[in-house]
Amino acid sequence: MKVREIMTTEVVALKVDDELSLASDIMTLGRIRHFPVVEGEQLVGIISQRDLFKASIASVMGHDYKETRDHLKTVTIKEVMVTDVITVGPNTGIHEAGMIIIEKKIGCLPVVLDGDLVGIVTETDMLRFCVSCHQNETASHSK
Repeated sequence: MKVREIMTTEVVALKVDDELSLASDIMTLGRIRHFPVVEGEQLVGIISQRDLFKASIASVMGHDYKETRDHLKTVTIKEVMVTDVITVGPNTGIHEAGMIIIEKKIGCLPVVLDGDLVGIVTETDMLRFCVSCHQNETASHSK
């Protein structure tokens, strides 16, 4: 099976000039942990919950929510995003993608085609796939 069969294609992506507060709000409300960062359709970076926490130094220093949010409004995505992004193509095998996630200790792989973001595969997508395979295997053994 290929990554294209399990990837999420409706990806929430951010732009390099978006405020970090936007990423924080969407992460909190949408329970999303990773955002690809794009210029046009081209993938240029990624920001994770971990990157957001690093940038939220104000929250560690005992400031309240409003002060932390005000601080995040002064920081743009491009200031904290990771630009050395590990990606896969839609025709990458699921096993290979899973091995990359495990070996690189990352939570997601943006899926790109000719530099354009076309999807994302997360740890959750991989886990869903494994559970589905196990359910199918169990069902075929019980017949």
